[in-house]
Amino acid sequence: MLSISALHAYYGKSHILRGVDVRVEPGEIVALLGRNGSGRSTLAKAVMGLVACEGSVRWQGVELLGQPTYAIAQRGIGYVPENRDIFPGLSVEHNLLLGRKPPSPGAQPAQWTLDDMYALFPSLHARRQVPAGVLSGGEQQMLALGRTLMGAPQIILIDEPTEGLAPMIVQQVAQFLQTLKARGVGVLLIEQKLGIALDISDRVLVMGKGQIVFSGNADQLRGAETIRREWLEV
Repeated sequence: MLSISALHAYYGKSHILRGVDVRVEPGEIVALLGRNGSGRSTLAKAVMGLVACEGSVRWQGVELLGQPTYAIAQRGIGYVPENRDIFPGLSVEHNLLLGRKPPSPGAQPAQWTLDDMYALFPSLHARRQVPAGVLSGGEQQMLALGRTLMGAPQIILIDEPTEGLAPMIVQQVAQFLQTLKARGVGVLLIEQKLGIALDISDRVLVMGKGQIVFSGNADQLRGAETIRREWLEV
C-alpha cells in the first residue's frame, strides 16, 4: 500500500502541498482531480523524490522520503509524467526495453513482456522499429505507459494520460488502466477529465490549493455540486 500523510512540498520558497493525506491499495484506481496549479502533479513528483518535501510517504511500510528516485522506482513504483519523456531518436522497441528494471525487493510482481505491450497496444507493434519521435500523441502516450509497465511496477502514478487525445484513444487508456487493476496493480490517476475518472476509479480525491478538499466515490462526487463548482469547473 502507498500511504502519504501530512505531506508538504516546496519549490524554493513556494509552499505547494499543505498537509496532504492519500492512500492507494493494491489493485485500486484512485483518481486525483483538480484544476491546473492545485498541486496534483507535485504530489506525484513528491512520491518519486523529485521535489523538496516534509511529512511521510510510505510504500509497503518503508519510508520513501529522502531516498533517490532510482531507488524509489526499483521498489516497484512506476511514474508516467505528463510530458511522457520518451526518447524520440530511439525506436519504439528500444524505448520499451529501456523500461526494464529489477523487480522490487522482497516481492514478486507480475512481469510484463514486449509481447504483452504489443497485445495491449497493437499500434506499437506495427511501428516497433520506427523512431518514437514520429509517433502520434496517442501512440507516444501508449509508449510511455508501456515503457513504465516493463519495469514490473506494483503501483503506477499517471499524470494526465488523456490530455490532448482523441476519444477513441482515451477509451484505450481507460481499458489499459482497468487491465492494470485486474492484474493487482494500484493506480494513482491524475486527471482533469471527469468522465474517465468517474467511470473507472474506485475512489476520487479532489485537490485544491495544495490540500485534499474531497474524498469519496464517484457517486458521492456526482452529488457534490458545491465541490465540483468550487474546485473543478471552469
